[in-house]
Amino acid sequence: MTLQQLKYVIEVANRGSINEAAKRLFISQPSLSNAIKDLEEEMSISIFERTNKGISLSKEGAEFLSYARQVVEQAELLESRYLNAKPSPQHFSVSTQHYAFAVNAFVTLVQEYGQDEYELALRETKTYEIIEDVKSMRSEIGILYLNEFNGKVINKLLKSASLQFTSLFTAKPHIFVSIKNPLAKLSRVKIEDLQPYPNLSFDQGEYNSFHFSEEILSTLIHKKSIRVNDRATLFNLLIGLNGYTISTGVLSSDLNGNEIIPVPLDVNESINVGWISHKNVALSKLGAAYVEALKQAIGQ
Repeated sequence: MTLQQLKYVIEVANRGSINEAAKRLFISQPSLSNAIKDLEEEMSISIFERTNKGISLSKEGAEFLSYARQVVEQAELLESRYLNAKPSPQHFSVSTQHYAFAVNAFVTLVQEYGQDEYELALRETKTYEIIEDVKSMRSEIGILYLNEFNGKVINKLLKSASLQFTSLFTAKPHIFVSIKNPLAKLSRVKIEDLQPYPNLSFDQGEYNSFHFSEEILSTLIHKKSIRVNDRATLFNLLIGLNGYTISTGVLSSDLNGNEIIPVPLDVNESINVGWISHKNVALSKLGAAYVEALKQAIGQ
């Protein structure tokens, strides 16, 4: 086992493709494949699973990748300390539902740990894709919510993918509305108060079932319903159409301004927001720093 082989594994995991990784490493695809195959034989494990759809980390591979990253990080620290070597570009990726605090935490991470070169990714995406991203290590961390309604389905998926959920906070449901919406004047909003206004929700693509909805109370029937794909569009429609969406009530005026406010929703529900990661796999330095930044953003 060599340090170079470990770097190869990390690059393939980051790219999700041996061909793309080979281009980035400036070596041939067969040479890279052979190097990884030799490492797998030496370690007596299959680091990657190869299918017609491409390559992905195996369960053993996810754990191996965690150790490989730690070894490479320590080697780079030694090189930087004694050889004045230039640090390698940093890599980190997170997949999340559409939460402003997740963006705030990402900003903090970049400000505190961003070097001259880095390659980071923040993916606001669909619920099922968040789980798939973390499962395949496309993202180290995923952010989503659990509640009594979706918990059994989501936890079953997490268990089968060897992922774990760590709670960040539990919130009572709120609606987000424009400050010009008549609902903004209420201290609490009842379900029947919502009927005249368009309900806005995030589209979940082919997994658009109730259990993957980003908004709770997904089984309610709405006279007016609009699905969107991104947070900016949703917020524009909240203002332009006097619409509403159901969320945690945690909102960032720094990112979203003061035109949208949360109003408590009068229902007996709760939302447990947290982050998912691979079981028995230690977080990278940036992963651990991001979790701390999440806690800080929520506290603010």
